[in-house]
Amino acid sequence: MWELIRGNIRKSWILFISMGFCLIGLGYLIGMVWLGPDAGIYGVLIACGVWFILSLLSYFQGDSILLLSSRAKEVTYDVHPQLFNVVEEMKIAASFPAMPKIYIIDSPALNAFATGKSVEKSSIAITAGLLSRLNRDELQGVIAHEMSHIMNRDVLYMTIAGIMLGSIVMLSQIFLRSMWFSGGSGRRYRASSSKGGGGQAQLILLIVGIVFAILAPIIARIFYFSLSRKREYLADASAVRLTRYPFGLASALTKISASAVPLASANKVTAPMYIANPLKKQRNAVGLFSTHPPIDKRIGILKSMAQGVNYTNYQRAFSQITGVKAGLMPPSALRDIETIAMRESSVKEVKPQKAKEEARDLGDLMRALNRYVFIACVCGLKIKIPPNFKKPEMSCPRCGRQHTVPLTDLKTVTSVLGATMAVGLKDKAKPAVDKSTPQVYARKGKGWESLNCHCGTMLQVSPLFAGSHLTCHNCKNKINIKG
Repeated sequence: MWELIRGNIRKSWILFISMGFCLIGLGYLIGMVWLGPDAGIYGVLIACGVWFILSLLSYFQGDSILLLSSRAKEVTYDVHPQLFNVVEEMKIAASFPAMPKIYIIDSPALNAFATGKSVEKSSIAITAGLLSRLNRDELQGVIAHEMSHIMNRDVLYMTIAGIMLGSIVMLSQIFLRSMWFSGGSGRRYRASSSKGGGGQAQLILLIVGIVFAILAPIIARIFYFSLSRKREYLADASAVRLTRYPFGLASALTKISASAVPLASANKVTAPMYIANPLKKQRNAVGLFSTHPPIDKRIGILKSMAQGVNYTNYQRAFSQITGVKAGLMPPSALRDIETIAMRESSVKEVKPQKAKEEARDLGDLMRALNRYVFIACVCGLKIKIPPNFKKPEMSCPRCGRQHTVPLTDLKTVTSVLGATMAVGLKDKAKPAVDKSTPQVYARKGKGWESLNCHCGTMLQVSPLFAGSHLTCHNCKNKINIKG
């Protein structure tokens, strides 16, 4: 898909420059209205300065800003081993040189997105709600879709274009609000009118500036959303080729479309980054202002791919469902006539999870993200201890047994082990660990459990963990897991 990648880069630059001209034009008119007919250049300089600063910010820190605003938290292998395994599978299938960082968004909504400035420096974020609802095939489809955005060079463009759109909207709002709340421009117009010099021209200029300030964000959004919609189709096509199982992604999209839970951390600028529109009020929007193509058409295309999973078959299914005969795939992709058969589902027939069990698993995952401690008592009760709990021991509410609480941070280490140990931890980021005697942890059940490494780092063992050992991310000590 080199032609698709090259075309994406070319279109990204065209749109980037077009939105830049839109921003400069807006700055020029604002300068003329605020400072006079001959001061448009000052508005251009201000707009260029805003553009330059925000472009640098979006390139170097855009992914971090997006992840922070989405309340995404980076997780380790032991929090969700299946998620790491699936990302690693898709990384190998896509021939990525590096493993994307993995984040989980603390939200019951069903969604996911990818971000990053290159294939080597990328991240994938998925909501806790979606993780709790998907089986392995569905999760693989979602991860493949997001990695396809990275592979097709979509994520950098979407990040930069989103910042560009935000700067246009910001300048437009500043200008319009200044017209509404301030009488400065009106006084300048009246002053020039009373002197008989150019009052009518100033009024016309003011009207043009207001009209352009209203239209500029609308035009920029139309361009931004139109390319976003096409890229979703292309990411679906690439994802199917990576997984060789279109029904996994189709099933995941079906679950996402059936959910009515909005993502609180999303907004109008970041909405196109997600696999489906995260804003409840705009999820079913169609036309120029829709951020995504209709999800039922995406599902229909995936379910129609019965003859194989190459790009040619996706184009054929796309034309059949949408009625658009050409224009989605580049010519090089349509020469993809290699027969790639679909694989069988990797998920065995299982009983559907009850809503109560699903809600409990979702709650436990979100607690794990927020550093709760899980203790499995022998009486069968799973004790969930919040991160601000500072006592070294906890009594089981059911049977009264005393349990040692795994340490969560340096303050807890200080209160439990004393000042001498705390000083040692401050002086040495990775304290010495006696590895001559392997640390062993025996699992007490199949739910979430917490344990301490010898260095004091608290580790979480998830219900999906199936390995023989954990590796502490602080001191690299290997802990053998039994049971």
